[in-house]
Amino acid sequence: MLQNFIIVANQVAVLFILMALGIVSNKLHWLDEKAVKSITNIVLYFVTPCVIINSFSREVEPSLIKGLIITAVVAVLTFGFSIAFAHLFIKDKDADTERIYRYASVFGNCGFMALPLEEAVLGDIGTFYGAVYIAVFNLIVWTYGVWLMSGDKSNVKVKALTVNPGLLGTIAGILILVLQIRLPNIIATPISYMANLNTPLPMIIIGYYLGNLNISKLISNKKQYLIAFYRLVFFPLITLFMIYIAKVDPVIAVVCTIASAAPTAANTAMFATLYGKDAELGAQLMSVSTLFSLITLPLLVAFTQTIM
Repeated sequence: MLQNFIIVANQVAVLFILMALGIVSNKLHWLDEKAVKSITNIVLYFVTPCVIINSFSREVEPSLIKGLIITAVVAVLTFGFSIAFAHLFIKDKDADTERIYRYASVFGNCGFMALPLEEAVLGDIGTFYGAVYIAVFNLIVWTYGVWLMSGDKSNVKVKALTVNPGLLGTIAGILILVLQIRLPNIIATPISYMANLNTPLPMIIIGYYLGNLNISKLISNKKQYLIAFYRLVFFPLITLFMIYIAKVDPVIAVVCTIASAAPTAANTAMFATLYGKDAELGAQLMSVSTLFSLITLPLLVAFTQTIM
């Protein structure tokens, strides 16, 4: 297990160095909220779909299709459990704050944080299965997630699902895989170049938010540590238990562990802003969980690799 931990820790350290560039850019005022939102849009609408399409451009094998289905099932079960748990056990006297705590515990950064790590640890096959997890994430975040944060089911729009870049990228990728479409170089090469941005840009964005950590609130808000525990330790261990009992393929096991153990989703603050909730609390929860994930992620991934 020690060797596995060291390997994953090295990969996380690389990501942390990239995050440090975001922290420095924040402190030197090279980046501001407007610039970060613009970069986020580039990642969401261009980079992530390109990563998914790039990872699905491979020879089709029955084992890949089977693995795709297994990954989707594990993702659905993981979200189902975390949603049920959050509604039963995460409470707050303020309804809006309660919504943010629940959202922060249920939704992890399976795109920005998990996908680069999956690629670093497992290569292209990691992003292939990771893309499936992201597709499930997008379906749930734009339905249940919108309802949870807004408190109004009328805000759940079918259009948001149909134009979601992650979902569209997954559909395009599956079509490319199943139909064995070979993209011409003039299209495949730009897609590959954009996919290569998936690690540095998200890490710089996360680093920017880490640079906004308020030390006094970090110390005073004890509940955020409980939310971080649910997000980083409790839910991933439940996922790992299901995977272990079902004797899932080790590669899929590592992908699902990384995705389920990812820190609070970066869009927590964005959704909070969109629906008039406390965006600062959302950013704080994301930053705190990201900080602790630098320790928990290597431990959980190494443990998964050891037992599977």
